[in-house]
This record gives sequence, C-alpha cells and structure tokens, in this order.
Amino acid sequence: MSSSGTSSHRRARRVVATFEHYADAERAVDLLADRNFPVQQVAIVGHDLRMVEQVVGKMGYGRAALSGAGSGALIGLLFGAIAWAVSWIEPLVAGLLLELYALVFGAIVGALLAMTFYAMQGGRRDFASVRMMLPTSYQVVADEEVADDAVRLLAGLSEG
Repeated sequence: MSSSGTSSHRRARRVVATFEHYADAERAVDLLADRNFPVQQVAIVGHDLRMVEQVVGKMGYGRAALSGAGSGALIGLLFGAIAWAVSWIEPLVAGLLLELYALVFGAIVGALLAMTFYAMQGGRRDFASVRMMLPTSYQVVADEEVADDAVRLLAGLSEG
C-alpha cells in the first residue's frame, strides 16, 4: 500500500528516450502530446542527482539587511492588502497609505531579523548562495502497454 496520492501498485514502465538536458525531454513529451499520445502515461525521470550550491556573493550585514528588507516588504504588502481588502469600504487613499505603512514596517522588521540571524551565525557562513538539485540525464518513460508507440513516435526526434 502506498500512503501517497498515487495508486497502490507500481506501473510497469519502460524507457523510451534518454536526454542530457531537461528541455530535450520536455520537447519529446510535447511532441507526443502534439501527436495525440496519452501523455498521462508518461513521466520524465531525472537520474544521478547532484547538489550544486552556486555562490552568488559575499554576505555581510548590508547584504543581509537588504535581503531581509526585500522579503519583509513583500510580506508587509501581503498583510497590507489583506487588511485593505477586509476594510474595503474605506477610501482609496487610506488603503494606499495602509499599504505603504505595511511595506515600510515589513521592510524594517525583515531587515532587523535578517541582520540578527546573520549575527547569530558568528561568521560561519559569510557568503550568499543558491542551491540546486541537478540530474545528469533525463529519461522519458512510458507505461509498458504504450511504450512501443512512444518509441515509434519519438524515432525521428533526434534527427529533426
């Protein structure tokens, strides 16, 4: 039994194409869809995952404050919009002023929190980065009963 939203038995699937880049696998599935293939019986599977952490710059109090202010401003705008929507009878100017105050308050709180968290790290992580999970290859797999049709439809893809 499976506790996820999928069926409780595994589907018999076969690899119908392998690609180095996700865009190529996506293009293959799109081609199948264009040819009225039952794409609900297809999946794109990434293999040999590796974690890549791209360093984007040096972190300091200024960068931490700026990053926190941006995040806080967005959250402030969201809360301001909700508060404005709840009191929609108020005039437009009051609503816009509420949005402005929420933006400024969110930016200040966000900047202070980000600088506090940066200070608590004690210099252990003085850089900003973005983490990604990248597969080395992508396989298009199809349910066994339709795999031969998928292979036939994709046969000319690498030539075109």
